[in-house]
Amino acid sequence: MADPVEMTGGCQCGAVRYKAMILPETSHICHCRMCQKAVGNYFAALVSARNDTVVWTRGAPAVFMSSDPVRRGFCSTCGTPLFYKTVKGKHTAFTIGSLDQPERVKPRTQEGVEARMTWFHDIVDVPDSGTTEVEMADRVAEIAASNHQHPDHDTDHWP
Repeated sequence: MADPVEMTGGCQCGAVRYKAMILPETSHICHCRMCQKAVGNYFAALVSARNDTVVWTRGAPAVFMSSDPVRRGFCSTCGTPLFYKTVKGKHTAFTIGSLDQPERVKPRTQEGVEARMTWFHDIVDVPDSGTTEVEMADRVAEIAASNHQHPDHDTDHWP
């Protein structure tokens, strides 16, 4: 079993931030329909931390009970999905995309495969559009000048 790694994360707007001791071996993709709906995508990418290591460093997540035993946390300001947690469980599964350094967590397993998109295995063959931020310089500059997204690190205050 890999050692826990302290990581930080939060929502897109910065209203909710956390730190936790992440357990890399728990990283997974869940294809179940409930996770698809919860994150608004084809799957949820999740990684767990023991509840006793989770510290909310700014704000607090809103919670939706997606079923009697399951709580799903999100930012009530910007809507970012943040976690999945069973009511009686000892772990909180954070959305990998909400981590400040998501590239450090590679999914190790897939769950809920009965709801996996039938074409999922072909996704690596989807061609790149060839469009880069260099080619969209005007649009990228406009977005950067009005960016309201919290940076991928803790800040003393935001905005």
